[in-house]
Amino acid sequence: MYVGQMMKDVLKLPRPHSPPVVKLETRVSAEYGLPSTHAMAATAISFTFLLSAQTRIQFQFEVGLLIAVTLSSLVCLSRIYTGMHSVLDVICGALISAVLVFFTYPHWETFDHFQLTSRISPILALALPLFLSYTYPELDHYCTTRGDTTTILGAWAGCSVGYWVNVQLGQTFEPQGELPVPLPTLTAHALTVSAARFLLGVVALVGTRQIVKALSLQVLYSWYRVPRSNESARRRREIEVPYKFATYTSVGLVNSILVNRVFFLLGLL
Repeated sequence: MYVGQMMKDVLKLPRPHSPPVVKLETRVSAEYGLPSTHAMAATAISFTFLLSAQTRIQFQFEVGLLIAVTLSSLVCLSRIYTGMHSVLDVICGALISAVLVFFTYPHWETFDHFQLTSRISPILALALPLFLSYTYPELDHYCTTRGDTTTILGAWAGCSVGYWVNVQLGQTFEPQGELPVPLPTLTAHALTVSAARFLLGVVALVGTRQIVKALSLQVLYSWYRVPRSNESARRRREIEVPYKFATYTSVGLVNSILVNRVFFLLGLL
């Protein structure tokens, strides 16, 4: 996501003009177009999940491949339909993710082991994305890409540290039995438990976001002596980056540590 967002602001290729397209989203109208980070994310998520799940879950690879292709294609097509991206933007986004997946796939186990066990893993997980957020390319106008990128990097940093903490505490929530395990039966009880996890998780994460966002903005506004009524001040780099990074790092930590433990205590895992 960082690669894609940064490329947008370095290449500065515009989104499709309206008319002829009809833009169904306006929040990101100031952003540049190429590559489509939605296409990048859809491709990366679908195919990394497909490839990494083989050693953990029993399923037909052909069926998984069909699902991955379908889901990523639907997201890519939706970006064209909503008028946000051209066909070129979408193709480039998908290809960039495909290249990244191809070249990193042989090293996933090494990355995973380092992330979960190394003593310097949590330091890098916090320091590197914070550095990348502060050094994000500056534009001559305000654009949401820096804030969105900081949000993504912050959530990743929090989850990465959280996974490391879980391993140190011996709480990895691993599936029981010899891997790969069979897919669980889809029953009414399983659907109910899943819905309960979803609702509880949403409440915890939204609550964390609101509390940490309010506190971090209050501290930063006081530190830089900015009136709280000045809503535009949060667009400044020295305020936007730390408040978003702190907020979503906290969300990632709560998601990866606290929420899982609540699920475990309530018998929802």
